[in-house]
Amino acid sequence: MATVGLSQAVRSTPAGALPASMVPHPREELFSVLVVDDHPLLREAIAARLAQMGAGTVHEAAPVAEARARAQATGPCDLAILDLGLPDGSGIELVTELRSHGWPRVVVLASSDDPYAVRSAFQAGAQAYLLKSASPVVVTDGVRRVLEGGVYADPSVAPVLATGTRVAGTDNTPRELSAREVEVLQLVADGQSNKEIGEELSLSALTVKSHLSRIGRKLGTGDRAQMVALAMRAGVIR
Repeated sequence: MATVGLSQAVRSTPAGALPASMVPHPREELFSVLVVDDHPLLREAIAARLAQMGAGTVHEAAPVAEARARAQATGPCDLAILDLGLPDGSGIELVTELRSHGWPRVVVLASSDDPYAVRSAFQAGAQAYLLKSASPVVVTDGVRRVLEGGVYADPSVAPVLATGTRVAGTDNTPRELSAREVEVLQLVADGQSNKEIGEELSLSALTVKSHLSRIGRKLGTGDRAQMVALAMRAGVIR
């Protein structure tokens, strides 16, 4: 069960109505936020904590469809906090969409510390990755860091980022794969052909083949199944 600040959940009120002692990070200007999560209690808890931090306006949405409608209606807010596990679409795709439409800061909230999900969130443009099981202190620290222009990873997933996208080859020597190479390998793992991968990534089939050849040289194998197995073992793809 998610525990992000539930013990301190209160109804959202204007930040100016809160005693100064309740504002952990006072800011000169109020900020606006979109919170997207399909669990009402968790969404209210996050909204309350953001109000304590100085949020002037907190928009809420549950599914992806509602989040898209809210985002279009409000325009870019100062911050978006998104659940990755939404029932009607991909949280990662929503991160990408918001960033491409000028949203400056996106914090991801997730139930999983899966290495692929963590890397995908940051590659999509998120500035923070928080777990739903995080304490209120960790949530506050992560949001504060992002509002100040930084990035933040929940302490339990930080080691995943430290390893980057390194995959041990057939000789057990770690090799660094580019973000594009990881994308190609993931689509190979999904069973797509070079032509299908090219259409998905707007590349020619020849370019996809070149990416796979480069990956094969790095990992010491030209076998697609073995490349996928090595990448899965490293947690780079799922």
